Amino acid sequence: MVPAYEEQPRFDAVPPRAHWRYTPRRDFWRSKALRAAAVIVLLALCGLVILALVREQTGTEGFLVGLGLAVLPVPLLMTAFRWLDRVDPGPWRNLLFTFAWGACAAALVAIIANSFATRWVATATADPASANTIGATVIAPIVEESAKGAALLLIFLFRKRHFTGIVDGVVFAGFTATGFAFTENILYLGSAFGEDKSMGFSGLSSVTAATFFVRIVLAPFAHPLFTVMTGIGFGISASSAPHHRVRRIALPLLGLSCAMGMHALWNSSSVFGTFGFLVVYGAFMVPAFGLVTWLAVWTRQRELRTISTELPAYAAAGWLASAEPAALSSMKARSMARDFAARSHTVPYAYPQPGGRAGRRTGAKAGARAASRAVHEYEAFATTLAFLRHRARRGSVGPDFVAREQELLHHLWQRKDIAGPALLYAAQATGRVRVPPPYLHYGGYNPYRQ
Repeated sequence: MVPAYEEQPRFDAVPPRAHWRYTPRRDFWRSKALRAAAVIVLLALCGLVILALVREQTGTEGFLVGLGLAVLPVPLLMTAFRWLDRVDPGPWRNLLFTFAWGACAAALVAIIANSFATRWVATATADPASANTIGATVIAPIVEESAKGAALLLIFLFRKRHFTGIVDGVVFAGFTATGFAFTENILYLGSAFGEDKSMGFSGLSSVTAATFFVRIVLAPFAHPLFTVMTGIGFGISASSAPHHRVRRIALPLLGLSCAMGMHALWNSSSVFGTFGFLVVYGAFMVPAFGLVTWLAVWTRQRELRTISTELPAYAAAGWLASAEPAALSSMKARSMARDFAARSHTVPYAYPQPGGRAGRRTGAKAGARAASRAVHEYEAFATTLAFLRHRARRGSVGPDFVAREQELLHHLWQRKDIAGPALLYAAQATGRVRVPPPYLHYGGYNPYRQ
């Protein structure tokens, strides 16, 4: 059950200072700094090894050509996945970790394990051609999807606060797979360039051009689409109640199995030549991509509906103005609120910093940036609060629910004087609520005054 707030006509019930920054006590060996340092060192070592392996297979010139071509779809894919995460954006460090894991650790595991397994099958069967087919259609999907899924498992276990639903699973999976595909494309494109150079091919008829068209133009979404299946499984598991243990374990495994199956089908299409590839691409990959895209966008809209459903309870208790839930559940209104705050605060402004300290910037542009940042942080904290309460209703929060809720309310309190009027303006300007004209003038109405 979610604790019900009593009516609070004024903002006198400030959370105790001890609850402003809730941080559970940890042993040194479990500290975030130690874990972060270990992860950075591990990924750096994997990156150096994978760099040496790819460069050895492609040569320096092939590596540079592959790198230049493989990087082209990366910004587009990262932007698309980050757009999905705009409602409740997580920290960039999690996204950078997943991308680096896919590009370095997962790619290294895939190269080593695939080569070893394929050679073993070739030796055991004395049929190298068959071994290559088995390696592409069976071994590679299992190894690669498991290696990419390990990043999602780590986030799921050690960053539970930032892994709350399907959208988070899709975003983390997308970044991991984008990193993996980036490294793999360097290898394939660099090898193709080396083959063209040795055979004297060039132009549109070259192997490099064909590889670029298939991997970069035609199907840059292939690896993300496979791994998103695993991400959806983890996302549904993250939103499930702790006592649903079978569901929390089975769903990620089911998602991983779907990812492996789709990957195997995609790789096997090349065995049947161009016709088989086109059939799998047109009859399966494109519809699957459209379905997953629809699911991700629908889930994003559901997150906005969750905000409009959960935050009115805090508005009724006096923590938010009545118009704020409507504004916070609209991405357009959020953007307008930040712009309004920036236009309205072109004077030096003292704004809160982590730890309760007050920072101060001077100058009109600095004041505008600080005000816009305060509104942005207010929107983020309010969104997290809505999702926290939603998970509490579903019974999927831990014993730190009250402390976490108090922390979020404190951060909203710190920014209410700037964010409140801005969100009120945005709610009216977007037609989310109707406000009498005298209330539109900034500074002429305090939505928190009773």
